[in-house]
Amino acid sequence: MILSLLLAFAGFSAFALSQDRHHRAVVRIPVSRSRIRGLRNAGWAGLGLSFLAAMASAGCSFGPVQWVGSLTGAALAVVGVIAFRPTSLRIIALAALPLAALIAPLALAS
Repeated sequence: MILSLLLAFAGFSAFALSQDRHHRAVVRIPVSRSRIRGLRNAGWAGLGLSFLAAMASAGCSFGPVQWVGSLTGAALAVVGVIAFRPTSLRIIALAALPLAALIAPLALAS
């Protein structure tokens, strides 16, 4: 479940950074059209990988339920970080990806 949560957090962070208001709060510069496209693609990729991780770890019967829970937790975490420490979002989201890579073999092996 942690792998799915980390990937969903990275995906939602990318979606948040693709919006001009949040991008300015985090990076302090306006977002370009090409960066918006890349961040949205990264967001969809993160959510898709989160779904695959949930399905691989919990199976077809409980995987979607686990994925929805991961989406809820990740979305709340991104909203909380943006509300209270917006400049930390980039660092936390980029840290979530290597953590997910470290956890992936352990999570998918069981």
